[in-house]
Amino acid sequence: MGKRFKIPVSTLVVVYTAGLDVLLIERADRPGFWQGVTGSQDPGETFVETAVREVREETGIDATRHELDDWHVCNVYEIFAIWRHRYAPGVTHNTEHVFGLRVPERVDVTLAPDEHLRLRWLPWREAAEEVFSWSNRQAILMLPEKDAAIAAARSAP
Repeated sequence: MGKRFKIPVSTLVVVYTAGLDVLLIERADRPGFWQGVTGSQDPGETFVETAVREVREETGIDATRHELDDWHVCNVYEIFAIWRHRYAPGVTHNTEHVFGLRVPERVDVTLAPDEHLRLRWLPWREAAEEVFSWSNRQAILMLPEKDAAIAAARSAP
């Protein structure tokens, strides 16, 4: 069997607390690159299944026990050249689907050591300044609005 390439469709999950602190994780393959939970879809998975799997793999958090919401935001971006070898020849862009995962407080995190070196919980504004990708920054900056809208929808009769 030949090399299995990554699917150029992924999820970004902003993991955050009720107080709007955001979990950031530092990439093992690029120290200094901080991000939220991200990962490519596996064949046959829904976007929700991808988000739940990636959160579990990268942080040890069971997203099904917390408030996981599809923010209905989709980003298309050029894949960094350093990571293109993971995709089929000619693939240059990825489509990312954004989710939020609200946890009640800063929960325990178990990093996948082959993927991430360190973690930090930061207030959302600070977190937005620390991430390396524009799509992570954009998602974090949407957090207060998205969280308020989700709370309002849940409390509606």
